[in-house]
Amino acid sequence: MDSKLGKLIEVKDIKVKKGMTVSELVKMMGKSGGFTSQKLSDAVDVAEKMIKKEGCLKILSFPACIMATGTRGVIVDMVKKGMVDVIITTCGTLDHDLSRTWKAYYKGDFMMDDAMLRENGISRLGNVLVPDSCYGEVLEDNLTPMFQEIFAHTDSLSTHEIIDQVGARLDNPESLLYQCHKMGVPIFVPGITDGSFGCQLWMYYQMHRKLRIDLFGDEQMLSEITNAAKYTGAIIIGGGISKHHVIWWNQFRGGLDYAIYLTTAQEFDGSLSGAQIREAVSWGKVKANAKKMTVEGDATISLPIIVAALEDRL
Repeated sequence: MDSKLGKLIEVKDIKVKKGMTVSELVKMMGKSGGFTSQKLSDAVDVAEKMIKKEGCLKILSFPACIMATGTRGVIVDMVKKGMVDVIITTCGTLDHDLSRTWKAYYKGDFMMDDAMLRENGISRLGNVLVPDSCYGEVLEDNLTPMFQEIFAHTDSLSTHEIIDQVGARLDNPESLLYQCHKMGVPIFVPGITDGSFGCQLWMYYQMHRKLRIDLFGDEQMLSEITNAAKYTGAIIIGGGISKHHVIWWNQFRGGLDYAIYLTTAQEFDGSLSGAQIREAVSWGKVKANAKKMTVEGDATISLPIIVAALEDRL
């Protein structure tokens, strides 16, 4: 068909077959013109290029909530398999990873009676149930002796150093902190006091007033590793401080070369969380010619599909 638009690509029907791989299904989605399914397929293509690109620093950022779900296992596997070089996240990620290392969370429902749950000492995170005994209490019991060891000979560490030291004291391959320590993947938490892990640090500070958290040490390392990278790419889940910290440090090197956003936020309110990749291009945080895709939807659905498709390809 002659067109000023260039070569037009025909929409193909998806044919689901018994025994087909996730990668095969995702490739069909890429030919279907099926709204978000097309975007999901394109995101897998971008992720594959990013991972295979020699000299590319691979960054993963996400909020804490998904660590309370089974998607935690997908992120841990990404670290195990070398799909991630750096993680930037929020304090609750540490809370949920550690709590689930020592205790269990439980399935619930969005419509449960929250007053009844509080009476029974249970907090609800979406449709996940978090008993008090599996969260704050277990963190306090286990982190206090760890902090005593970690700060026995120093009064100041950065967040990635503290987190690595905690990971070194774990013995659970299902833990993100354990695997990041094992694989040498630093975890940065710019909002370290905004969670139970940070609260435990504050409580330790009550008796150790010389304690200092070296946030500039984190920023220095992020500056050095992004500037030293030949290319940078990121899978950014959700928004907030973890998202911004990824794109912020990449603007000083001219922007990300690869960018994937997985988001449920809308852009009409002008918030960072809802801002599309094209807006980051205007700030120089993502290169104009970057391989990029935004996928709207719940990351507990989209991320496992992306990683499963990558498993087939890599």
